[in-house]
Amino acid sequence: MFPEKTKQPFILRPLCDDDIWDYADLLFSSFNAWWWKHGLGRDFYECSPQDTAIFYQVYNDLTPGCSVAAIQRDTGRMMGACYYHPREFHVSLGIMAMHPNYVGYGIARAFVRYILDYTREQSFKACRLVCSAMNLDSFSLYNRSGFIPRAMYQDMLIDVPPNGIRAHVSGEDNIRDAAADDVEGMGELELYVSGVKREIDYRYAIENPRGVMHASVYENEAGAIDGFMISLKHPALNILGPCVGRSEEVVIALIRRELDRFKGLAALFVVPMQKRTIVEQLYDWKAVNVETHVKQVWGEFQEFRGVSLPSYLPETG
Repeated sequence: MFPEKTKQPFILRPLCDDDIWDYADLLFSSFNAWWWKHGLGRDFYECSPQDTAIFYQVYNDLTPGCSVAAIQRDTGRMMGACYYHPREFHVSLGIMAMHPNYVGYGIARAFVRYILDYTREQSFKACRLVCSAMNLDSFSLYNRSGFIPRAMYQDMLIDVPPNGIRAHVSGEDNIRDAAADDVEGMGELELYVSGVKREIDYRYAIENPRGVMHASVYENEAGAIDGFMISLKHPALNILGPCVGRSEEVVIALIRRELDRFKGLAALFVVPMQKRTIVEQLYDWKAVNVETHVKQVWGEFQEFRGVSLPSYLPETG
């Protein structure tokens, strides 16, 4: 399942629990190296390397064993790693982390090849990802492998005041905490809006076994779910999403309400660029742009019939 080529200086194998701290250090090193190289002004992870273990923990909770790591043959050192996330109809290709010392070894190509082989062999309709639009090497890797750009996003960071965003927006009264009985309705909504669903992710956020996630839903007057928001609050990453809504107004209400979790903290959003009502509202709340991303899809894709904000944890593609 993990092919080896003798000319390669690495072997491929899945991550295991003994790798957790090496993986955490890999994420910390690779992402901070990227942000500082491109002059983005702050660490992506303003935390300790150990805090980034939350990525391994959440990914492994959701889909144990769905990972691939490149291990240097001579030293046993982890050169790179990537998770992938099979869901009902598609596979999300997750964060691909490469140690700065091992760029150029063909590791990323080997990861993409392996995950696309898995996608085909398991008869999934698509493989989806969200990658940096500022990293042309990354963009080209996926594009050459058959992924097609489908949506553009701007990553917006907001420093939430200690007393929160002092505003009330239309629709907030329709929002409540999500419950286990909402999982099916959340799936139906995302299937309509995006053509995919991921009930394991919704259920995980609602159950919140690691105490870092929260899920809310927007329930209309007829009792149907018109939107949902999942957020993660952790020293390694404060992010709102995934979020799905039938309209921009629904999503703005969900964002405003969920920001109450992040008083006195910086919170990140990944917002579709063309959704100007959302973007302008976030600017009004003093959000700033810190990155741009592009959704690329290999295989089937349905145009969005509403609004979808992706996330990195859980990875939603």
